[in-house]
Amino acid sequence: MNFIRPALPAADELRDRFRSVRAHSLALAAPLSAEDQCIQSMPDASPTKWHLAHTTWFFETVLLQLHADGYRVFDPRFHYLFNSYYEALGPRHPRPQRGLLTRPSLDEVHAYRRHVDEAVDALLCGAREDDWVAIEGIVTLGLHHEQQHQELIVTDILHALSCNPLMPAYRAATAPVLRLASVAPAMRWLSQPGGVVEIGHGGAGFVFDNETPRHAVLLQPYAITDRLVNCGDYAQFIADGGYQRPELWLSDGWAAVQAQGWRGPAYWLAPDDPRLAHQGASAGWQVFGLHGVRPLEAGAPVSQLSFYEAAAYAEWAGARLPTEFEWEAAHDASGISQMSGHVWQWTRSSYDPYPGFRPLAGIAAEYNGKFMVGQLVLRGGSVATPDGHTRPSYRNFFPPAARWQFSGLRLAKDL
Repeated sequence: MNFIRPALPAADELRDRFRSVRAHSLALAAPLSAEDQCIQSMPDASPTKWHLAHTTWFFETVLLQLHADGYRVFDPRFHYLFNSYYEALGPRHPRPQRGLLTRPSLDEVHAYRRHVDEAVDALLCGAREDDWVAIEGIVTLGLHHEQQHQELIVTDILHALSCNPLMPAYRAATAPVLRLASVAPAMRWLSQPGGVVEIGHGGAGFVFDNETPRHAVLLQPYAITDRLVNCGDYAQFIADGGYQRPELWLSDGWAAVQAQGWRGPAYWLAPDDPRLAHQGASAGWQVFGLHGVRPLEAGAPVSQLSFYEAAAYAEWAGARLPTEFEWEAAHDASGISQMSGHVWQWTRSSYDPYPGFRPLAGIAAEYNGKFMVGQLVLRGGSVATPDGHTRPSYRNFFPPAARWQFSGLRLAKDL
């Protein structure tokens, strides 16, 4: 058979990374009951159990069935159940009905993960040298794919728990709420010169295909804020009648406000919200988050905003949202902060292909390119984004009405 082990450091490093990422998915699910992990609160969200199975299906289908000699499929029926949107791989269970999959059980999904993990581990230990480049590329893509689903595990279950009138916490807080008297620093404007800038990924390391190719963009001089819009800023917008003033809103946004009855960000609870009745009278807004219901923190970045809300706030503030190119060009600007690790930041850019874009080859061609219509780009990364997953060129994307993600904004303006 002439099996040749790849260079020891590369193989061991990838295997350790594989084990770490896979273990983190289970750690994120650990605070949840089996009932929690089966629920689907809306068509755009998926059950935790489905995320755990789908990320496993990816390694089984795209890696093991093509590169592991003699691999035994765990259950052929899972191919239909846990495909997401890959048309090239055949039909699949309808996305809005994933919450109906009470079977397979959570224990079976965990057994599926163990079966696939053992096979991937064996493959990484004994891959042919000629196959190593392909195997390493697929495993690396699969790990970044799983990290995307790790973020979705958190955001999707938070939405599901928000629908429960008990408003249960995803996990207990490690410390009590600190009611600090300090005021967040005033927002500062950072002038940027514009000109011709290089946008997109350049250099070594993993990137998704939608971050390429690197290309030149002409920017007019602009200014961008040094920090994100925080909850205290946004509360002023609400107090000034922001949700009752149609002149601030894009037409589709105003229609969403009227149809959905929006009064504030998705998980803000007004003092008269009946779900707060058991807590007694409240003096102000409460916010539902990963640690349950807590008093609004004025200095925390505002989150769970749609693009429409972000654009309306910018209009109210006499500013606008930055383009994704302005955001990337300012990423390392002197004095700028909160560029990643807080909330995804809406931009004014449509999710379009870069000049000369070509999707990945093979099955992965369906990963990004076919979604390049009707969506807006977000940049940065949120509190739910796994460490090391993002970079300045990373392009997230959602439709403009989406607001169950950890999404917020910073402001820009022309000079």
